Amino acid sequence: MIDLPSGIAINNLIDDLKMISWEAAEILLFYSRILKDSNSKNNILKNGNMDDPVTLADLKVNDLIIKRINEKYEKANWNILSEENVKNEGISFCPNNDWIWVLDPLDGTKDFIQGTENYAMHLALNFKNVPYLGVVLIPEKEELWISDGEKVWCENKQGLMIKPILSKNKVLNEMCLVTSKNHGNDTLKKLIQKINFNQVIEMGSIGCKIASILRGESDLYICLSLPGKTSPKDWDFAAPQAILKAAGGSITNLENKELTYGSTNFAQAGIIVASNNSEIHGRICSNIKEIIKKYDLYPF
Repeated sequence: MIDLPSGIAINNLIDDLKMISWEAAEILLFYSRILKDSNSKNNILKNGNMDDPVTLADLKVNDLIIKRINEKYEKANWNILSEENVKNEGISFCPNNDWIWVLDPLDGTKDFIQGTENYAMHLALNFKNVPYLGVVLIPEKEELWISDGEKVWCENKQGLMIKPILSKNKVLNEMCLVTSKNHGNDTLKKLIQKINFNQVIEMGSIGCKIASILRGESDLYICLSLPGKTSPKDWDFAAPQAILKAAGGSITNLENKELTYGSTNFAQAGIIVASNNSEIHGRICSNIKEIIKKYDLYPF
């Protein structure tokens, strides 16, 4: 196990993350209930960009988590990278040490606005730009997925723990794919059709998709960003990667190489594959790449 910054004990840190996460859940559930009243939506939406919306819930959870971490660990030698702070042009991010918190206070904002259950809070602690600790909170399901760097588990607000149960499917056309509900494109749709998965599930939030793999409900997630278009960012993948990797799964690019965090624009571009089995993950990536090349679906 990697040594945390001086004076910080892993068990105490995990306990604090649990407490902070359930505080965040209360905020998200509060605004989720308000959004069910269509007349209140304009009071919750904080920008007019429905391609990349920001809600009052995003901002409140962002402020809560940053405040709690700074209060409890005032002297800790780490930085906090937050999606909302990056979007705020008045707040810059300049990492100056090996430890960086990576926060998405509300992943799946479109689903949140649409009133589905598929939204999550992501919080990861990266060490030298590699996800180490990970927290994925799914408030509507009362699920808190936690990786402490070695193992992963899920618990509810009462502390009842659930272990991940990964599916045993090993062949692509026997697998269940979980895919994006709001961020798909025609290229990805064509790829899905060519692979001919046994089942395809659509849902929002990358954290929710990875949790579905951990529950054994799905086997695979493919994220395909087109050149020159928007792509997911570090805060979308860091916490989900931490929990899936600790469970025995894997998230890489199509070349089976680990994701690179900390780039200038924080982008996770190209094709990213998340699977339930690190032992066959490389073969899965190769099979997908062969299909893409065969049908000339994506430029390499």
